[in-house]
Amino acid sequence: MRIALGQINTTVGDLTGNVDKMLRMAELAVHHGADLVIFPELAINGYPPRDLLEKATFLDRTTAARERLARESAHLPVGIVYGFVGPSSSSAGKRVMNAACVLSRGRIIFEQHKMLLPTYDVFDESRYFEPAAREHLWLWRDRKIALTICEDAWNDKQFWERQLYQRDPVSELVEEGAELLISINASPYHMGKRSLRFHIFETTARRHGIPVIYVNQVGGNDQLIFDGTSFVIGAKGELLALAPSFEEDLLVVDLSGPASPQLKRGNYPDEHEAVYQALVLGTRDYIRKCGFERVIIGLSGGIDSSLTAAIAVDAVGRDNVTGVAMPGPYSSDHSLTDARQMAQRLGIRFEVCPIHQAYEACLRTLAPQFIGYPEDVTEENIQSRLRGLTLMALSNKFGALVLTTGNKSELAVGYCTLYGDMCGGLAVISDVPKTMVYELARVANRRHQGAIPESVFQKPPSAELRPNQKDTDSLPEYSVLDPILKAYVEDLLSPHQIADALQLPLDLVREIVNKVDRNEYKRQQAAPGLKVTTKAFGMGRRFPIAHKFFE
Repeated sequence: MRIALGQINTTVGDLTGNVDKMLRMAELAVHHGADLVIFPELAINGYPPRDLLEKATFLDRTTAARERLARESAHLPVGIVYGFVGPSSSSAGKRVMNAACVLSRGRIIFEQHKMLLPTYDVFDESRYFEPAAREHLWLWRDRKIALTICEDAWNDKQFWERQLYQRDPVSELVEEGAELLISINASPYHMGKRSLRFHIFETTARRHGIPVIYVNQVGGNDQLIFDGTSFVIGAKGELLALAPSFEEDLLVVDLSGPASPQLKRGNYPDEHEAVYQALVLGTRDYIRKCGFERVIIGLSGGIDSSLTAAIAVDAVGRDNVTGVAMPGPYSSDHSLTDARQMAQRLGIRFEVCPIHQAYEACLRTLAPQFIGYPEDVTEENIQSRLRGLTLMALSNKFGALVLTTGNKSELAVGYCTLYGDMCGGLAVISDVPKTMVYELARVANRRHQGAIPESVFQKPPSAELRPNQKDTDSLPEYSVLDPILKAYVEDLLSPHQIADALQLPLDLVREIVNKVDRNEYKRQQAAPGLKVTTKAFGMGRRFPIAHKFFE
């Protein structure tokens, strides 16, 4: 059996465009002699469709798109497996199901519904879908196949210490005689996810003694980045074929033939390289899928804005990126020099828009109200908000999307200004801890021949909103802060557990975690950010703003 894995980049709601891609891939699969071509979970609709599933028109157009795919592929001598949103067969419960079907010569010959519906982290499928009561084997070319949809194959009791569900669809289908497992997926990326997936399915293949075909979507949809990295594993757990990460691909495998080294096209073995490419893909797709072509970035001469600019250049090209320096009363000379030098090396447009006069005008305007009050963070935030105003004015005038440059460490503890440096349409590195920012900036420099000046790496981080200001005036060193944040935000450890594990004073840990909790109101007003860690601020983290529970 010759099988093609169609790793495609779908756009949520672009039913016509998604079907176009599937038809092109199916024709290419035929050209390569494939008997079967397999597409990802919800390939017709894009994942995740979220509340579009509540719209009757969305479901009607899904039906029309499926009919078009069947009609226009009827002449192709290849079976087509794909995911879609289908109507529920139950008279009670949800109206739709997460489904997969098989087309052959324009006819649906098999249909399967998803049984295990994830509702954790970024997933919310139980909100929308009716779960399948049971699943069935599919007979193709005299071979019994278990066709599963994402989570259905992620509940192996031999792999997890604690199962999330009482059912294990793969084991049930194997007991019925399955000889091959096909899993179609929309599995988002985070650091370490690619190796985790392989180990899960390697375990499954070995335990059941059957080959596994894993097909994943690729691309960015809102805050989620899908890496693809589709693969085929043999019955003994050996890797037979591997698609690249972060790009579309058609991987054709002959299950009856010997494994070929050319089929192992995996890339980015270094995880920091992978994170960088994930951010490039997520940024590119967010910009383009939202209808923008150009971006604007506030360049401070610091490491965060430098990294964001490099990612933007890789995402949309240097001709579509504008860097804007906005020196204020406390900006250092080297900040402007470093920003200009980096912009020149990247080849992007560079503008200088000083905020001195606007800042002085604001102070004069507010002077009657501020009489008798000393200068404090209020005056610092005015400067930041004037920069946000400047960038948004340029965005409005020239139709370019503003990329914010704040990192995860700052966002976690509220070391950012609402309606100031938080202004923008996409927070590119908001899930990147400050210590990792430096690692990714080194990756950027390898790609761009040292575009980020070495002085940017060496100087102490500073917001430059008051004389001689440094981040460490308000925060611990980032090498201390970031492990605390990971333990609290990602691992959900208590202050006592964190203090013991990291050998840090309990009072320091409590101070940090309480800053995290107190600044939830800021994060819920922030631009959407790209998820690259196991727990990002955004759609996968749901804490109340108004509450009285403190660690």
